[in-house]
Amino acid sequence: MASFDHQIDFLKRHSVFASRWLQARPDWAPWLAEHQGQPVNLAAIKALLEPAQGIAAEPELDELKLMAELRLARQKLMLYLGLRDLSGQAPLAEVTEALSIFAEQTVAIALEAIRTDLKARFGIPWSSEANCEVPLMVVGMGKLGGYELNLSSDIDLIFLYEYEGETQGGEKSLSNHEWFTRMGKRLIKIISEHDANGFVFRVDMRLRPNGDSGPLVCSLDMLEVYLTVQGREWERYAWIKGRLIYPLAGSADHGRCEKALDQLIRPFVYRRHLDYGVIAAIRDLHSQIQREAEKRSANRHGRSHDIKLGRGGIREIEFLAQMFQLMRGGTDPRFRIRPTLQVLQLLAQQNLLPENEVHDLSEAYVFLRRLEHRIQLWEDQQTHYFPEETESRARLAEAMAGPDEKSEATLSAFLDELTRQQDRVARLFEKAFVLDDKTRLDTESIASDWQPNGDRYPEACQRWQTWLESSKQRSLPEKSRHIFNNLICKATEQLEHDTIDPAVADQTLLRFFDLLEAIARRSAYLSILAEYPSALHNILALLQASQWGASYLSRHPHLLDYLLATRSESELVNHPEAYWKGIKADLDMRLDDALADGDGAAEHAMDILRVTHHTETFITLLADLGIGIAKPLSVEAVSDRLSALADLILQASFERIWPGVAKKFDLDPTLPSFAVIAYGKLGGKELGYASDLDLVFLYDEKEAQTDAAHFPAQEVFSLLAKRMINWLTTHTAAGTLFEIDTRLRPNGSAGFLVTSLDSFRKYQLREGDNAAWVWEHQALTRARFAAGNLQVAPQFDAIRSDVLSQVRDVAALRSEILSMRRKVHAGHPNPSTQFDLKHDAGGMVDIEFIVQFLILAYAHQHPALIGNLGNIALLGIAANAGLIPKESAVSVADAYRLLREQQHRLRLDGAEKTRVDLSLHPDLLQARTAVSALWESIFQDTSND
Repeated sequence: MASFDHQIDFLKRHSVFASRWLQARPDWAPWLAEHQGQPVNLAAIKALLEPAQGIAAEPELDELKLMAELRLARQKLMLYLGLRDLSGQAPLAEVTEALSIFAEQTVAIALEAIRTDLKARFGIPWSSEANCEVPLMVVGMGKLGGYELNLSSDIDLIFLYEYEGETQGGEKSLSNHEWFTRMGKRLIKIISEHDANGFVFRVDMRLRPNGDSGPLVCSLDMLEVYLTVQGREWERYAWIKGRLIYPLAGSADHGRCEKALDQLIRPFVYRRHLDYGVIAAIRDLHSQIQREAEKRSANRHGRSHDIKLGRGGIREIEFLAQMFQLMRGGTDPRFRIRPTLQVLQLLAQQNLLPENEVHDLSEAYVFLRRLEHRIQLWEDQQTHYFPEETESRARLAEAMAGPDEKSEATLSAFLDELTRQQDRVARLFEKAFVLDDKTRLDTESIASDWQPNGDRYPEACQRWQTWLESSKQRSLPEKSRHIFNNLICKATEQLEHDTIDPAVADQTLLRFFDLLEAIARRSAYLSILAEYPSALHNILALLQASQWGASYLSRHPHLLDYLLATRSESELVNHPEAYWKGIKADLDMRLDDALADGDGAAEHAMDILRVTHHTETFITLLADLGIGIAKPLSVEAVSDRLSALADLILQASFERIWPGVAKKFDLDPTLPSFAVIAYGKLGGKELGYASDLDLVFLYDEKEAQTDAAHFPAQEVFSLLAKRMINWLTTHTAAGTLFEIDTRLRPNGSAGFLVTSLDSFRKYQLREGDNAAWVWEHQALTRARFAAGNLQVAPQFDAIRSDVLSQVRDVAALRSEILSMRRKVHAGHPNPSTQFDLKHDAGGMVDIEFIVQFLILAYAHQHPALIGNLGNIALLGIAANAGLIPKESAVSVADAYRLLREQQHRLRLDGAEKTRVDLSLHPDLLQARTAVSALWESIFQDTSND
């Protein structure tokens, strides 16, 4: 590293501003020598501001003296940062954060001094409503809000206050508004007015409500009305960076003020859905800024010389990051961060941009910000223009290289690097904002006589005519109508190029009509398809493959996002444990964020659960259909994923509901000894897309931390179960989650909603008059712990094992199960000539009853049968134990797979009844024969009784 003398000479050579101050204050050079190796942090900044802090604390304010000390501290900081920056010791983050922290501290010092001075004359602003002093709230916008101030930056501020009222305790009273206006004006003067020592920061107040024509300060109520009635699109972008800088973080008032501000700003900036409308809005704003930049650059031979606003400049990187923030920040709180580089890293982590593109954008951002600092440090001017003079450019090339004597800075290499960085940014910006008109949907009016080909699309052609004549079409905004019509036209063209049966093509186009009509009045969803018409291929593939999937997408159009670029399916398939761990962490974060809101928090949390369930169900569906992965999932894999998702939703609900129940009964919020036991399809991990959940709720009374005298455990846990059911079944704005069936609990609908482990054990083991029936033991074969406190799981497993391994009268058991099978069959009559895959003889229910019989009859001799391993695995275990022939186990296992697969496909295509004509399916006829043969051998053979 170069010596300090060389570093100082380098700083002087590359900053007239620094040279001038070092000449005027030669005592600063030794100070810099002492401190130049130390990072500029909060402690260093407070040390620089000690003289100003001392003046501000004096009983009588000497405003001129305070201004002088603040300015000297600022100039000293500029040299400190300039030296460390040019010498390569300070990373970009140190420079920008230090300047931002200095601005916060400066504002705080000035405001405390002004408050003391105004208090002596007018008292302090007071709220009779809150019975407390009302502080001035200062919001840092732009680069200050994002901790990204540059070396000669102005600061964008907005002045707010919480309550109207009058000052108290002074000789004369003012309205709170007048008091804060005086305070704001004096703050601007102290910070921005030029004197012999320069200025601290230029202050820009134009981002406040109504800009220069609005009042200098406004109440939170006024801000709320303004944003609701007049808030414009560009103000959403501006408020992304908005951050409360005063009262200071950690002070008594900061948390309250920050929360009040956040409750106003968040719904204005962030939508509760994926907001693709921002793409066109930011694209339009960018075009406007480019035009303004071109005007300003008219005498500088082009906008490319503006490294901030020009092509491939800093603003394009910021806009790209903000696009994703505005689009996703309403549904994912991680996107509500402010620093640009952190947003870019998040895009890579969430697979929203490729890592190499994020690397290129981050590298370019650092390069351009470092260049910006060197341009500004020359004369302490807020400029972003790259100079035209060769001498100035050569100086900047040397400044970018640094003072290390071994470095060889060449102007040509530097210019090449600048061009490379700007070209990369421009290319990635154009890609993100779809600036190529050829890749965007044509939103002009289509030919008035256009219609789908009536020969290939007879029903869709009729639907098109109906659409043209409908009031719904006429009531749409013109832009939405053009998008709708062009999408139908483009889908028709795409289907004509696909080699599919005309009837299938017609059906697919009809389903596309259904989807578009469902979203026609929601411009955000139409914007997705207008911006990314290339996604039409995936959409049509889904609509063609599945009627159920088509209906699901129409009901939940936010899922269109997952058809733009499939990105989660491969991780779900290849790394399921890591995938679900990540989904749970993400869900926890969103739920915690929602529940911190206060009013409407529970409903918001319920919506988040539903959106998460819809999203993960849809991602599984895409993988099921082979969209986004090389090979479609098997039906077993689909059920495994849907079951894992249901478990996750149950666990998240339990964890969020219990604290409210605990608070009601004044109990420990630590998760209690409570378990959700899954039966049926979820218990056997054979859940389908529309399956309901069979649940039983258990608790460990011995471990229950309840006051039995006042609130019995039964009462506490009943409320917990009821609230869980309510969370899981209520229809909200986001839709529904599950249908819940709790009739498999002890004594069915007549029994308690929740049961203690001890009572459950006695009931299942038939200890007493109140005893379980054989069919309940059949159901128990498919039961498992699904959610709750993990400590309860082994206790339930032990009870289940004891029950299933009981010695039974095999003949009586066979009779009971046959009787139950007849009841089930009678409950699902099939008047048709087709074969019901599930309920008819030789179907899936027969296989399930066969396995249940083998477990209940022989688990005491063969404990391997106790495991909840699924019907296919249990058939193999029974064969290995000699209970059934191995060839029968194989043929019936194959039959079970085939029956489930066929049932699954029929349901995907919207079938209400899963019935088939066996004459058209010889493989299913063979499967039925194999099942019937094993059934006959088991339920008529009494040799083992």
